[in-house]
Amino acid sequence: MPRFTPCLEAAIARLGLDPEELIPYGREMAKVPLAVLDRPRTRPRPPRLILVSAITPTPAGEGKTTTAIGLADAFARLGDVACVALREPSLGPCLGAKGGGTGGGAARLVPSERINLHFTGDFHAVTTAHNLLAALVDHHLHFGNALGIDPRRVVWRRVIDLDDRALRQIVIGLGGTANGIPRETGFDITAASEVMAILCLARSPDDLRARLARTLVAFTRDGRPVTADDLRATGAMLVLLRDALLPNLVATAEGTPALVHGGPFANIAHGCSSVLGTRLGLQLADWVVTEAGFGFDLGAEKFFHIACPAGEFDTAAVVLVATVRALKLHGGVPLTALGVADPAAVRRGLPNLEQHASGIACFGEQPIVALNRFAGDTEAEIDVVREFCAARGLPFAVADPFARGGEGTLDLAQVVASRCEAVPRPFRPLYEPTLAPREKIRTIARTLYGARDAVFTAAAERDLAEIDRLGHAALPVCMAKTNTSLSDDPHRLGRPSGFDITVRGVHPNPGAGFLVVSTGDILRMPGMPREPLATRLDLRDGKIVGLS
Repeated sequence: MPRFTPCLEAAIARLGLDPEELIPYGREMAKVPLAVLDRPRTRPRPPRLILVSAITPTPAGEGKTTTAIGLADAFARLGDVACVALREPSLGPCLGAKGGGTGGGAARLVPSERINLHFTGDFHAVTTAHNLLAALVDHHLHFGNALGIDPRRVVWRRVIDLDDRALRQIVIGLGGTANGIPRETGFDITAASEVMAILCLARSPDDLRARLARTLVAFTRDGRPVTADDLRATGAMLVLLRDALLPNLVATAEGTPALVHGGPFANIAHGCSSVLGTRLGLQLADWVVTEAGFGFDLGAEKFFHIACPAGEFDTAAVVLVATVRALKLHGGVPLTALGVADPAAVRRGLPNLEQHASGIACFGEQPIVALNRFAGDTEAEIDVVREFCAARGLPFAVADPFARGGEGTLDLAQVVASRCEAVPRPFRPLYEPTLAPREKIRTIARTLYGARDAVFTAAAERDLAEIDRLGHAALPVCMAKTNTSLSDDPHRLGRPSGFDITVRGVHPNPGAGFLVVSTGDILRMPGMPREPLATRLDLRDGKIVGLS
């Protein structure tokens, strides 16, 4: 029996890897040693990095991941070496409301079920490393507190890779002197963990160590910051993350290589797959297609301001995914009526697309609009989007990756390739590091969200003063904001106007290297919906059923 499945064998061969050097996780998945990054690049031309993002997400679906997979498959069909670099799915959405994150139909990753569930254990490693640090904080408090930590100023919470609203705010240490020091704390979801962000932004084991070491966990009674290194936690955390640091190699259903590594959410973290996975793709392939979500205002903005400096990346093109169904929802059509043809509603929803397109242009990039086709879309509805793009000089293509895979995405691939023939120029960040955090936030709010201004609560003002005192003001900002609206109100669809972004708090993540900005009522621990997807999941005759 071959060591790997035919799909993975094809992916390994396309990247020019030796199967013997990989670390197998069964026959369908493998980890790639970091030593591969030290080899000279052998491809005849420089690699090109394509960023895929989307308009504001809706329950109707946009299909960023499906489009990204289909685009990589299409480049492979054109005879090039292509790969897709994606985030790992989180169990929270898989078992909660959203479902899996491996694409769909003919444009999907395999093995989808294993990737959507435990995969290679990276999420569990991040959860354990994060919670080890939390346990060491409470251990230190219990055994004398030599560092003088103020129990009221422990900022390191625990994490779990599930949606569990009951854990958002808890009290620990109850039950007497044998059970620790009572204090308030809580849980975030693992995708929001700073350890997850650190793993995704680290360029090497040494960089991972340095980032973990400077992770802020608490303050002393006199205001001195306490780090993971102060608690002597760095080495053990590094040990727990040793294998998780290695990128995961799987394949698409068409045998195109897929590097699936790291999983921060874009609404509460930086929303990009790992720097190491993307660098590996750029080392071995002609085209690397990566996805940053949710909408461009969240994941893609952070890709430019956080991931690109960390990985020294630049994009050759930016693809903005839209669907007729989502545009109709932004145009005021109820979710239950999206199956009815309504070109006028599509037109009413176009301002959301326009806002995202203008935001991309502010980075010095021309967006390529990809209309991800659904079975019920009419030509009249598609023509509304095509004419909108033509009037504004935006490259446009209809893609059908779900039904036709790479073949259905060839037109988009050719438009992207044609765009990449233009004279390349580096993207232009929206702000310089020297800009004050308050102004970085305002710049993003006004430019990408279309907000009137950003307003700061008294707590946020205190946070900004503390950040300045700690010397972290030059860090980029990581906006934590609802993904369902350009505003901080999740119910305002389309292109809202005349609104302010309310900043409730700004918290330094010096290990990851950014400031987390909490806006509106954003939560770092989601809750399950009334009917969670977990209630449909079952195992029958050894096969998983109900996993969407």
